[in-house]
Amino acid sequence: MTTILPFLHVPAADTLRALATHSDEELKSFRETWEDLPVDAYMKDGADYRRRRYGSFRGVDRMEPDRHGAFHQSVDVNALHGGVDRLFPPLAEEFATSGVLRTLIAALADRLPGGFDRAGGGVGIHQIRITATRDADGLPAPEGIHEDGHHFVAQVFMGRDGVQGGGSQIYDREMRLLLRTTLTEPFETIIIDDRRVFHGVDAIEPADGYRTGVRDMLLVDFFPRADG
Repeated sequence: MTTILPFLHVPAADTLRALATHSDEELKSFRETWEDLPVDAYMKDGADYRRRRYGSFRGVDRMEPDRHGAFHQSVDVNALHGGVDRLFPPLAEEFATSGVLRTLIAALADRLPGGFDRAGGGVGIHQIRITATRDADGLPAPEGIHEDGHHFVAQVFMGRDGVQGGGSQIYDREMRLLLRTTLTEPFETIIIDDRRVFHGVDAIEPADGYRTGVRDMLLVDFFPRADG
């Protein structure tokens, strides 16, 4: 019997082949929506280096939008920010209805390292920008090495400008390192079985010659729904 690995590292070229029906202009417009992300109001100690929007949908292929609601993680999963309902600003309509988003989600679901209910399962979408300055590093994962509390999570790199660092790591449940890499090409992706691995991301800091810099990510959660 073939063992399914708990993660995949998907080159940008593979993801872009799945998006080949969309023009370069469509892909550019999709990535430009990261320029309009509000500050994450739930960061500890008033930190303002993370910007974020969130939305959720039913199903992979139809992607029926849910009524906008809070994002919740348990304290067991996220000791830093868990245990509270976080009502992030909703996805902008331009982004949420984008054909690029729908094609991308379907392509990610095709590569999940395990089974998933495409028709009735839930899909959570997080647009995240991390900013680093000379005064403070940006922390893509301030909670450290962690799990997200879903079945699968896709980490889709959107871009970085003026930063260094931001290496990604994947660990098994005994905390043995499985993968260490730095995402550098737009649409390069890591897909994990969140029940079988932990993950983390190093801090970013401004690159030489820059006072500030940013790193943009699209995180996609795949999870069963209680109403499904």
